[in-house]
Amino acid sequence: MQLVVARIGRAHGIKGEVTVEVRTDEPELRLAPGAVLATEPAAAGPLTIETGRVHSGRLLLRFAGVGDRTAAEALRNTLLIAEVDPEELPEDEDEYYDHQLMDLDVVTEDGTAVGRITEISHLPSQDLFIVERPDGSEVMIPFVESIVTEIDLEEQRAVIAPPPGLIDDRAEIASAREAEREPGDGAEREPGDGQGPAESGPREAGDAS
Repeated sequence: MQLVVARIGRAHGIKGEVTVEVRTDEPELRLAPGAVLATEPAAAGPLTIETGRVHSGRLLLRFAGVGDRTAAEALRNTLLIAEVDPEELPEDEDEYYDHQLMDLDVVTEDGTAVGRITEISHLPSQDLFIVERPDGSEVMIPFVESIVTEIDLEEQRAVIAPPPGLIDDRAEIASAREAEREPGDGAEREPGDGQGPAESGPREAGDAS
């Protein structure tokens, strides 16, 4: 099975190094020196990683045969693709590869159907499930332990405990209720009410790895 593990960014320096947007939880395995990767577009590869290092928090790679800035810049936006055994599982039991999570049915803890996972978006702060609902609309579910409470691969489902407003209009109802309170009444912040995305817990989706 072929899975995307990184996207090449801009050239770094003059000796052929490039920045990469890592899309795997195990870059030390998938993006190690000596790794041979297919590419999209295919005409750009295959590419063999010659060296790798971290600079200012970003991974820099140099590929065999790419020796100057011009050649490196020509690879910009190329996707790097690794061959992965579909039976291979992550070492951490709370981590999953993207292909394990795709097409899972999403349900709430009371069994209400929400939709189906059609895409996994990897953001710097956390991963998101892009879930297609029965009416064709989409909803984004943060892949954090407080919201995604269970992944059942045997039943092919993800169980969620959505905070108000994540998948319905409960946030608007709650706001209306708060507006009806007497002046001076205290308001307790509800989960997800006016807060940013929760920090990602041990559950993380990996692109390939």
